[in-house]
Amino acid sequence: MKIHEFQAKQILANYGVPVPKGRVAASADEARAIAQELGGKVVVKAQIHAGGRGKGGGVKLANSPDEAARAFGQVHGMQLITHQTGPQGQKVKTVLIEEQMPIDRELYLAVLIDGAAGRPVMMASAAGGMDIEDVAAKDPGAIFRVSIDPVTGFQPHLARELCFSLGLTGELMKPASQLMAALYAAFAASDASLAEINPLVVTKDGRVLALDAKMNIDDNALFRHKDIEELRDKDEEDPSEVEAAEKGISNFIKLDGNIGCLVNGAGLAMATMDSIKFAGGEPANFLDIATANDVTKVVDALLIISRDPNVKAILVNIFGGMARVDVIAEGIIQAQRKMEKAIPVVARLAGTNVEEGERLIRESGLPVIRADDLGDAAKKAVEAARAA
Repeated sequence: MKIHEFQAKQILANYGVPVPKGRVAASADEARAIAQELGGKVVVKAQIHAGGRGKGGGVKLANSPDEAARAFGQVHGMQLITHQTGPQGQKVKTVLIEEQMPIDRELYLAVLIDGAAGRPVMMASAAGGMDIEDVAAKDPGAIFRVSIDPVTGFQPHLARELCFSLGLTGELMKPASQLMAALYAAFAASDASLAEINPLVVTKDGRVLALDAKMNIDDNALFRHKDIEELRDKDEEDPSEVEAAEKGISNFIKLDGNIGCLVNGAGLAMATMDSIKFAGGEPANFLDIATANDVTKVVDALLIISRDPNVKAILVNIFGGMARVDVIAEGIIQAQRKMEKAIPVVARLAGTNVEEGERLIRESGLPVIRADDLGDAAKKAVEAARAA
């Protein structure tokens, strides 16, 4: 689960990470009042779940309370387009008013999970304020990493190593080390998958603080963090993913392709997507419906997929053990009858009650395209999408 910058900063501040003073404004008048409280010079920042806000016009400097009010009017309600939102952009509904800082240096600092090593890693770079992906691609040596043992936690020697790599020596080493330790503490305590500060700034008066912040929280750990779960902003999420979650279909992720997928099992779902790509197509979603012996859930999933305007065909790939093929088949039949538009459905069905499932589809009279195996199903799905 993603959260907004101002929310991430509040969590980081609770663990001792220094952040600029500021708060969210709901109107131009409130933006003016906050700017007055902060000394007049502020930054007006759009709050959306995407990077590149400054390049898109979502971050503006204001040197007086009146300028802050005008900047609020320009930012609030705008359709902010960045390299992470896609061409459709994201409407700005929340605006942060924050004090301007006398910046001397901009750095990058983040903690994330290293899947290969099976432990957290803290990354740092002197190229702060830039797209870290571009830095990693063009100059990998500019990114410094330390691996963190989750049992012993973030140790002082790791902070010193990063500080030396970034040139944070002398009087800057202590506050920088304390900030790194606080960042890791917030990351671990919140069950985050990412805690990023970009840029981490050194001010002209010798302070080290988080000028921006991003946190992603592991969805599987939210039951332990009801306070963080309440920070969820559904307006920032894809509507189809929100609908799927509300209907108990938790493993649904929308993608950009044109072939919808309904599969039981995460590994099989990944293999199905790979097979679609191998056959020359593009998957429109990831969906592991798991052991869904519930016709309603199958219908809901297929209807959500079908409402994606990009979807030209749907591939149902079921290898049933505990999942009953006849239940899936009945779901396919009911969903096809309810779809607002005719979409070709390719079904590869195997496993428990497959004979009954085949009979239901055959007797329904619906044009379900049958496939013998996964490769055949992927090929037929790509062909059906192209024909559509």
